[in-house]
Amino acid sequence: MWGHPDTVALPISDRGLSLGDGVFETVLIKAGVPQLLGEHLKRWRQGAALLQLPEPPSEQTIRHWLKEAIDRSRIVDGALRINWSRGSGGRGLTAPSTEAGRCWGTLHQHQPSFQPIAVVVSERVRRWSKDPLASCKSLNYGPQVLARQEAIQRGADDALLLNSEGQLCCGSSANVLVLRSGRWLTPPLISGCLPGVMRARGLELGLVEAKDIEGALAFRAPAMLLNSLDCRPFNGASAGMAGQLFEDLLGSD
Repeated sequence: MWGHPDTVALPISDRGLSLGDGVFETVLIKAGVPQLLGEHLKRWRQGAALLQLPEPPSEQTIRHWLKEAIDRSRIVDGALRINWSRGSGGRGLTAPSTEAGRCWGTLHQHQPSFQPIAVVVSERVRRWSKDPLASCKSLNYGPQVLARQEAIQRGADDALLLNSEGQLCCGSSANVLVLRSGRWLTPPLISGCLPGVMRARGLELGLVEAKDIEGALAFRAPAMLLNSLDCRPFNGASAGMAGQLFEDLLGSD
């Protein structure tokens, strides 16, 4: 079924809506080409397996659907979100016995942003460093929404999250990079941060190094919040630095 995201129907019995029982990915579309789609779908499948969801649609199916979405919408520079839930059924937390699953997605116009932002350290939300779902982009984004709301209420654009040990972990919806001695550092996965696709690309290309970051240093040093759609600088990092790093990460795709 095709239509505007505000009008297309989704069953209210879907467990993704009622329980956040599902996973999603957000992919940058640039000149009609999905960026790092294979990497996104790999993480999507890993998250689905972790939650013991039915197997998501194949990459071939997603690519076919995405091509039709671009053709229908004429959006060639945008943000694609693909969702996969356990579907409907079951009672309460008990999962349904049938292997169904439900997939839906949205495509919106989007241009990557590299404009500097103001950040605060969240006082309400922390990441549990040993959370078994830390590696999974589940549909339950309540803590991230709360952290973003807190930042806005405190006059900032986004929040930095500490983990349960008080170490710098990530932003509300992005990995954090801190510049030290000419190197971009990012907290290791054991901090509880999400294994971001762009973060992984930076590590693969040797542009980013995973390392524990002292909180006080991180909050003074030039830094960025990086995800698949944007690279937002803060603490004196420039838009030019953010844009260059973002292009370098996508340039090898």
